[in-house]
Amino acid sequence: MKIDIKEMDEYLVKLLRTVGDNLVVDSAKDKSVDTKSSRIDLVTNFDKSTEKWLVGEIKKKYPDSTIVSEEGYGDVVNDMSGLVFFVDPIDGTMNFVKRRDDFASMIGVYLDGKPFLGAIIDVVKSEIYHGGPDYGIFRNEEEVTSPKNQSLPEGLVDISWPMVMADKFNSQAVVKKSSGLRIYGSAGIIFEHLIFGREVLYMSYLAPWDLAAGRVLCESLGLEVATIDDSPVNMLKSQVVIVGTKKVISEVLRTVKK
Repeated sequence: MKIDIKEMDEYLVKLLRTVGDNLVVDSAKDKSVDTKSSRIDLVTNFDKSTEKWLVGEIKKKYPDSTIVSEEGYGDVVNDMSGLVFFVDPIDGTMNFVKRRDDFASMIGVYLDGKPFLGAIIDVVKSEIYHGGPDYGIFRNEEEVTSPKNQSLPEGLVDISWPMVMADKFNSQAVVKKSSGLRIYGSAGIIFEHLIFGREVLYMSYLAPWDLAAGRVLCESLGLEVATIDDSPVNMLKSQVVIVGTKKVISEVLRTVKK
């Protein structure tokens, strides 16, 4: 399948620019808020309406694609053949509801199972991080260079708070070896920090739509994405994922296996 990368990248940026403009306004409105798996797993009417719009627009532009999406407006996808989009309408819904800050919207694109393009908008900052391995990575129009390959003691880490509280996978030992712990509550915001070297590690249980766009951006810039047991990443299931510099991934995998 031959795809015009530049055209698709520009299209993703256009979609997320519209989403970002709308969500800034929506964040100040009254919201219909429900819980999903637990009281800290929220969904709003704006998650649903945003996803429904994105899925509809993508289907109009790329009718032969399949779409994996958080709120159920996409397809049932059983394999990664062809063109597959991953849509996360509001990443960091708790932040969207409680703080009106530090939330994102994300679209990841995979072609025959391989990372192709990714786009993340930091809604409040109105910055879009986008691109892919064969195109380059950009913040709005400015090309992004690869972050320094720092070691664990040199950098800050972001690990999901339930994982740290329960000390799953020796996560507290990982924190103690680092320069400190930061928790933001949005994978999209953390991926932004990783590609600029503000943090050197992200470890969390991620659904496919949480990971897809960030994986494209991070791997394109020389960062690594690994599972907790170092098995191949499966983009069609939720899993514990480690994202970071090459030095950090090696250090953390040794630590979590102890």
